[in-house]
Amino acid sequence: MKNEKRVRSKLDRRELLQTASALVGGAAAAGFIETPAQAQPAPGKFFPDDFKPFKVETSGATINGVIGGQGPPVLLMHGAPLSHVSWSLVAPKLAKDYTVVVTDLRGYGESSKPPDGVNHAGYSKRAMAQDQVEVMKRFGFDKFAAVGHDRGGRVAHRMALDHADKVTRAVVLDIVPTSKFYQNVTQQTATAYYHWFFLIQPAPFPEKCIESNLDLFIGRGNSPMSKEYLRTFQIPGTIHAECEDYRAGATIDMEHDVADNGKKVACPLLVLWAQQAPMGRMFDVLSTWRERAADVRGKMLPGGHNLPDGSPNEVLAELQAFLKA
Repeated sequence: MKNEKRVRSKLDRRELLQTASALVGGAAAAGFIETPAQAQPAPGKFFPDDFKPFKVETSGATINGVIGGQGPPVLLMHGAPLSHVSWSLVAPKLAKDYTVVVTDLRGYGESSKPPDGVNHAGYSKRAMAQDQVEVMKRFGFDKFAAVGHDRGGRVAHRMALDHADKVTRAVVLDIVPTSKFYQNVTQQTATAYYHWFFLIQPAPFPEKCIESNLDLFIGRGNSPMSKEYLRTFQIPGTIHAECEDYRAGATIDMEHDVADNGKKVACPLLVLWAQQAPMGRMFDVLSTWRERAADVRGKMLPGGHNLPDGSPNEVLAELQAFLKA
């Protein structure tokens, strides 16, 4: 924590103040969404006023997010090392036809940082999926579409397996199943995805390295969104939580995958991957997902790995077409 505080002190206070307009809005339902006086929303305004901030207490964490729009429910989940604001260029337009819930996964952003648990179970995709199902339930949504980029896509995959009665449609962006990746490691994949093997090393080695080089680790430029990612990674516990997310991916998530015994995603699945990212060059993404789901469609999109903020118009068009089908 001391190291993280030292990193925080290096931030330009003027830059933080320039982006420190608070998110506004009241409770969308009584009893579980904090009021503006209670909430501590992230600095910076990334969503329009009709998106209301919330914090929901689940059985295992406190999940931060925003909700807006009206119509059928859609859950949007982010990747690493990002937060819910990575969907801020897509969510407002999608909200014209849908009720859009955008969250920070447990451990990320303004969501809480639960204990590691046995064998990293506190950051298993099963635990993360349970959080999100409970968030949607608290808003009154028993069934919904789940969309996830990167780590959020892995949560969406697990959610579609564990909660098949709740997920009506699923979308994963720029991933293949975790077990497929680990079972097909080559020099090429290990080089392109070196961080997978760095972050799973025992604590506190990767945590200390990242704390000492946080600007380089986040490394996404000088935009307000990039500054927001940097800010949230200065929240105590976030760096460790991300490492635990990846450690879980290499341990308990793999155990859950084996226990599935070939179980497939039953709902329609849309798979999108990035032309300028390595995943599509290293795997036949669509064929890979057809091994794991009964009804799969998808395509490559222009742009890099962070499709929601790098190619928002293309992502939006694919989501709209898929959700209406």
